[in-house]
Amino acid sequence: MATRRTSTRKHHYSVYVVELADAVWNVPGFRKANPGYVLGFGLRLLPKLYEVYNPMPYLGACEMEVELGIALREAGYGVWQA
Repeated sequence: MATRRTSTRKHHYSVYVVELADAVWNVPGFRKANPGYVLGFGLRLLPKLYEVYNPMPYLGACEMEVELGIALREAGYGVWQA
């Protein structure tokens, strides 16, 4: 009898929120994406803003990066997505 193999691979993609240093304001792309807002540049992770979502499948992480960016902008954060 043939059995169908199911994937046992766990989700292993994550999104992160990183507090940025003020120097990022000197990057034109950041200024364009965040007019009127200054954040830090690689100072520390902010797990309170993302850890509830991780881990997730690859497509979920791609979608969550966009959705989380939108939500953070609406909450008043400057956002720069890679």
